[in-house]
Amino acid sequence: MFIGVMDFCSHIDKFASRLKEVESELSDPKVFDSPQKAQDLGREYSRLKELVNLGAAWKRNGEEIESNKEILKQEAPDSELAQMAREEVERLQAESKKLNLELLQGILPEDPADNRNTIVEIRAGAGGTESSLFAADLYRMYIKYSESRGWKIEDMDSSPSDLGGYKEIIFKITGTDVYKRMKFESGVHRVQRVPATEASGRIHTSTATVAVLPEAQEVDIEIKPEELEITVCRAGGPGGQGVNTTDSAVQINHKPSGMIVRCADQRSQMQNRIQAMTILRSRLLERKIAEENAKYSAQRKAQVGTGERNERIRTYNFPQCRVSDHRIELTLYNIDAVLDGDLDCLIDPLIAADVEEKLATLEK
Repeated sequence: MFIGVMDFCSHIDKFASRLKEVESELSDPKVFDSPQKAQDLGREYSRLKELVNLGAAWKRNGEEIESNKEILKQEAPDSELAQMAREEVERLQAESKKLNLELLQGILPEDPADNRNTIVEIRAGAGGTESSLFAADLYRMYIKYSESRGWKIEDMDSSPSDLGGYKEIIFKITGTDVYKRMKFESGVHRVQRVPATEASGRIHTSTATVAVLPEAQEVDIEIKPEELEITVCRAGGPGGQGVNTTDSAVQINHKPSGMIVRCADQRSQMQNRIQAMTILRSRLLERKIAEENAKYSAQRKAQVGTGERNERIRTYNFPQCRVSDHRIELTLYNIDAVLDGDLDCLIDPLIAADVEEKLATLEK
């Protein structure tokens, strides 16, 4: 595989050289006259520092592999030292694959949205009550995953259903590399299990859709006041006296696109209006990105899929304890761990497949 044989030495040297340049720029107090430039340089510095450290680890890894291979040449095959060297080579080669992938991600052109905070929308699909319960399971899964990575979650809007499920829930995730990892969750998720309400023990198939949107900033999307139709109404559902007795819910209709966003989870009308505008702006940015990417979809479709919501990306089969990601034909038998937030075992292979596809595209 191409990833395994690439020589990164020249790229590591470039990372180190650019790191020194960025350090010099950040040492100039004038750079902070532009907060955006200072923020961009700070982000680049963190990324380059990580890549330089990865480069050093990659070089050490290669040296240790060669050293242990030399031991194998000199020692008798059945000696204890040879056995230890073989085990060490196996461990180091596994570590090498991970280092290669991480360095490749630094070499390839960065997705500008990768460092954005992310808005996630989960909606119940086919399957009635069971579908809404599955939507709640996915929401809990993403909460657990976010906690494991030190990300913060802020609920933006929800439509609860019976038995503790959700017809729809929208929330924002804030942290490092959120969109970079969460974008692979966009699509149709399918569950196969015996519902708690099923007396005969039959397995049902239900679905829920997940949309992952990079949070838009005002500079990304221009929305004119005359394009909006804003209405307020009384919020319903749980939330206390303040939610239920005031006209705090906000609905925004973006007339040019026909998009309608409603927010009612916050206690004040102003808070709900801000949340609704954030969601609307992010949905419009997603549409804009999708239109631009459509020009290159033939090159980028890949085995990791397009992320379209009508695409079945993953199946969670409870009777077999199985999770199958259909984009890369990956099957794991650890459904409990996955639903408890252990998503790296799925997302890391998806990132690797995406990197390989990008490399193949660059080589054409």
